[in-house]
Amino acid sequence: MTAALLLTGAASAQTRGAPTPLTVITHDSFDVDKKLVASFETANNARVRFVKGGDAGELLNRLILTRRAPLADVVYGLDNSLLARARSADLLQPYKSPALARVPAAYRLDDAGLLNTVDYGFVALNYDREYFRKAGLALPKSLDELKTPQYARLTVVASPATSSPGLAFLLATVNHYGEAGAWQWWREARLNGLKVTRGWSDAYNKEFTRNGGRYPIVLSYASSPAAEVFYADNYDASKLPAQAPTGNLFLPGSTWLQLEGVGILKGAKQPALARKFVDFMLDKGVQADIPTRMWIYPAVGGTPLDPVFKFATQPELAAVKPGLTANPQRLVDAWVTQVLRAR
Repeated sequence: MTAALLLTGAASAQTRGAPTPLTVITHDSFDVDKKLVASFETANNARVRFVKGGDAGELLNRLILTRRAPLADVVYGLDNSLLARARSADLLQPYKSPALARVPAAYRLDDAGLLNTVDYGFVALNYDREYFRKAGLALPKSLDELKTPQYARLTVVASPATSSPGLAFLLATVNHYGEAGAWQWWREARLNGLKVTRGWSDAYNKEFTRNGGRYPIVLSYASSPAAEVFYADNYDASKLPAQAPTGNLFLPGSTWLQLEGVGILKGAKQPALARKFVDFMLDKGVQADIPTRMWIYPAVGGTPLDPVFKFATQPELAAVKPGLTANPQRLVDAWVTQVLRAR
C-alpha cells in the first residue's frame, strides 16, 4: 500500500511538472507568514524566493542599476514617494489586480497599475515616555522647537537619500516650510545635534533609547507604539496596558501618509505567476497578517485589526502642495547639496 501511494504521488508530481520559480525582491522590513506563502506555492505549483534589497530607497536604487537584467519578477515595498522615480526609470509593467476594487480610492497608488497598494502607514516621530519622565523634560511642540539644541541632540532620523521614511519626513518638511525654509531647518537641526542614519532599522533598533541607544526621539511610524506593546513580555490582547511605552509626537509638518505597493518588474521571467502573486498580496489572508508583522495598515477595507492597534493613533495630515511629489529625487539631490554637504 505504501509503495503504491508513493508511486501515485510521484506520478502526480511528474504530471504537474517542477515548481515554477518566482523571485520577489522586497525592502528589509518585509514579513509575511510562511504558511501563507506555502499555500500560494501549493496552489500555483510555484517556488517563491525572497530577496531583501535594503531600505526602500536602497531597493529602488538597486532596481535602477540592474534594470537591464532584473533581479526579480516582483517588487514589494516601493511607495508613493518613490513611484515617480520608478516610473521615470521605466522599471514596472502595468497590472491592476481585481482586488484593488476593495482598496479605498484615496489609497490607490496610480491609475496605470504600476504599483498595487498593499498597505499604508503614517510616518511620524516617536518618543520614549520613560526618558522624558525621568528627565523632567517637556515635549517639543513644533518643528521649530525640535531643531533647537535642547531637542535636536535627542533626535534621530533616517536619511532621505536611502530610506523611504527619511524621504517621507523630508517631503513633510518641504511641504511645511517650502524648500528654502526646509533646507534651513535641516541645517540648523544637524548643527544642533540631529542624528541622521542610513535607514529606519539603524535609527529605531540601534539609536533609539528604547533599544539601548542615546536618542529618545526617533523617526518611525504612528503604529510603532502598538508594536512596543505587542512585543512586550506576556502580551495579552484582553489585558492591554493604560498606555504604550512610546508615544507619537505629531508636530505640525512632521507626518506623512505612506502608501506601499507591489508591482511586476519589466523583464520578469514569470509574468503570469507574478500577476498571481500581486493578487496574493491583496488576498484577505495576507491582508489580515500584515498589521502585526509589518506594523502598517492593510489596504483592503474592512480587514480586522488586533486590539493593540488602539495605541496606533493617527495624525491629522496637512494637504500636500501641488507638484511636491512629481520629482522627489530632485529634492533628495538638493538635500544632499544644501544640507549634507553644507559647511
